[in-house]
Amino acid sequence: MTEHAAHQQEHQTTHDGGPGLAGHAGSARGEGIGGQGIRDAAALWDERYRSKPQVWSGKPNPQLVREASGLRPGHALDLGCGEGADAIWLAQHGWTVTAVDVSAVALERAHGHEKAALARESVHAAEGAIASRIHWQQADLEQWQPEDSFDLVTSQFLHSQELAWQGPLRAAAAAVRPGGTLLVVGHHPDRLPPWGGAHTHHNMFYTADELVRELELDSPEWQLEVQTSRERPVTGPEGQQATIADVVVRASRIP
Repeated sequence: MTEHAAHQQEHQTTHDGGPGLAGHAGSARGEGIGGQGIRDAAALWDERYRSKPQVWSGKPNPQLVREASGLRPGHALDLGCGEGADAIWLAQHGWTVTAVDVSAVALERAHGHEKAALARESVHAAEGAIASRIHWQQADLEQWQPEDSFDLVTSQFLHSQELAWQGPLRAAAAAVRPGGTLLVVGHHPDRLPPWGGAHTHHNMFYTADELVRELELDSPEWQLEVQTSRERPVTGPEGQQATIADVVVRASRIP
């Protein structure tokens, strides 16, 4: 979303409303993970979220909207959901969503945003309140493995100093069911905003070619539909203007 600039401002990288980067991943609200890893990651991201009343823009990521608008709704997985804008947009467009993040603070905010959206929708509904389409799940992406398969798996700006992107994105690809879609969006390593500074390092990011190779999306098992980078203007924390590039890869698993 427009938080790409904010990502760098916060020295995090993630999508819409969430700490995409080491996204917050793990099993349902801490159950089934245990150990120091989830506690450390959760504490780190909880503190980052507590530092501001709102970290991300509250708008869905533009590449998600562009790439998913034409898909037939089904069951979606949103990795590193943060404050929930992408998951809520998907639910509003007919998807049933499993939204995963490591931060309980982010998930609490996301659930609150969902309730507010449902309340607004219910005003126009014929039969009162609208049922939730989102399951919010706390998990540590470094250890998390999906227990289901999905019609859409989306990962928006999953970049982190604390977590290598390869493992979570391989797990994401494995969670796409036959006929389903994988959508991965990230910051291009050569087109980052100039205000990121020392809080980022090159290995946090990937090109479309690197992503395709790592996830083996050029194999007979996949139909590669989008492999590109797209420029986008952003505004920095002090009002600076810059043009960055989003890496966009979309592939469907051959039935």
